[in-house]
Amino acid sequence: MTHFERPSSQFKEYKDRYETIDMERTSGGVLTMRFHTGGGPLQWSLQAHYEFEDAFAQVGRDRDNEVIILTGTGDAFSGPAIKPGSHPNRNSMTPSHYDPILWEGKHLLPNLLSIEAPVIAAINGPAVRHAEIPLLSDIVLATDSTYFQDTAHFAGGMVPGDGMHIVMPLLMGPTRGRYFLYTGQKIEAAEAKDLGLVNEILPEDQLMDRARELAAELLRQPRLVRRYTRTVVTETLRGQMHGLLGYGLALEGLARMREN
Repeated sequence: MTHFERPSSQFKEYKDRYETIDMERTSGGVLTMRFHTGGGPLQWSLQAHYEFEDAFAQVGRDRDNEVIILTGTGDAFSGPAIKPGSHPNRNSMTPSHYDPILWEGKHLLPNLLSIEAPVIAAINGPAVRHAEIPLLSDIVLATDSTYFQDTAHFAGGMVPGDGMHIVMPLLMGPTRGRYFLYTGQKIEAAEAKDLGLVNEILPEDQLMDRARELAAELLRQPRLVRRYTRTVVTETLRGQMHGLLGYGLALEGLARMREN
């Protein structure tokens, strides 16, 4: 049988593609994805929504990525916070406007979970928009200033149907997860660690060093052990997404539709 070279995504082809994600990869295959807006903390937007879906797909297809580190920029991981009941896109959608958002939303978290390299989150500050993204990581590091809050969904006048409705009750337990979503609860780093959302809390100047240290530890294991461990420990999460994500997104979109 002749040798067949299977194609995959090439780092040079996608690393500079995104305006909201900077990527850097070491010679050992540790890929750092740093989220930002204009070089500052990430301000969640439709552009970020589009780019995250595509970037996670590209990263997952690139078999030269051995460990992934997700982090933010500056003093916050993701924002901005939405004031209660004031979401700018509430009740402003038509089906045609929502359709690409629905499509991206159905793939964004599954693409993240389909990455077969271990994922480490280095959460550098408050995550008040889409905290479910870093919390789906295999290892979750936070700083003393980190806290979690869902300001954009129920508290902001929207259905939390794009993954928060799955991830938070699954990670926190159903009762605490529902309370978090309904009330816009703010969970500080220490409480998040007690709840099992976070593994370690570090001073800000030690966060990335610790993430890299853990990445180096993971690299000591054989490649297939790393990849298949990542696959097996995320199987339940992928199953939950398959059954509930599209349904939740549909209800979120329906509640945002214009009534006339």
